[in-house]
Amino acid sequence: MAKQETKSSRFLKKLFSSYRMVIINEDTFEEKAQLRISRFSVFLGGFLTMALLCTGIFMTISYTSIKEYIPGYDSSELRQKAIQNLFTTDSLITLYNQNIQYLNAVRAVISEDISFQEEDLSKEGLSNSSEQNTSFIPAILEDSLLRAFVANEDKYNPNSNNSSLELKTLLFPPAKGPISQRFNEKESHFAIDIVLEENTPIKAIADGTVIFAEWTAQTGFVIILEHASGFLSVYKHNATLSKSQGEAVIGGEVIASAGNTGEFSTGFHLHFELWMDGYPLNPANFFNFSD
Repeated sequence: MAKQETKSSRFLKKLFSSYRMVIINEDTFEEKAQLRISRFSVFLGGFLTMALLCTGIFMTISYTSIKEYIPGYDSSELRQKAIQNLFTTDSLITLYNQNIQYLNAVRAVISEDISFQEEDLSKEGLSNSSEQNTSFIPAILEDSLLRAFVANEDKYNPNSNNSSLELKTLLFPPAKGPISQRFNEKESHFAIDIVLEENTPIKAIADGTVIFAEWTAQTGFVIILEHASGFLSVYKHNATLSKSQGEAVIGGEVIASAGNTGEFSTGFHLHFELWMDGYPLNPANFFNFSD
């Protein structure tokens, strides 16, 4: 025990023993400076110096632009671009999904491939009666869709009165004549066939853009117009087309001439369809095709 205390006292004595460091001119042996130090002061000074040096380096790297030059460290500009790219990618994905839905709707219009889904009125809270007839649903849906389209077309007209819209005065019938075949969901005939003389002008029902104007083997010359709110009008079995894909048209403008083209045609007539979000509408509910 005495030996351990002796060793401890010796260690502490050496640790705190004072030493004098003298700086002497080598040529003249003149004393220039002297410093009184100990082992403890040397250790403490070295520790404090290292701590201050590390703190200074950390602060310099963290709060200055020097950190951008360190390999593997992302610059603020790079991080900002990464965030912008993230938002851009998200927007492109949303736009891609919308375009896919739109293309599927147009594909359904061209192929007339559509399946109807019956709705449960009780879930929508439309009626408390279990005997409610659901046969009126398509007509109400058509009316709502077309009213939304007309309201969007006419909302900037200062003379318009949205509370009492007259649909037939705001849309142009594509042509007038006897109807040879009416809209029939059960027979998958989602159109009105209007008997016309050869080369009778076919008109656009409203302002829009031509999204399809081509020849098909079954339906001959076909032209499809896109109107506001994704509303589509389709004109088939034409003799000629007056507009090309991508062109803008105005309501009442001639876009084609009546014909008897395509394998499915049975005479000179216009096969006219209305679509909204992939759902076919009965044109007879909105147009008077009689002369």
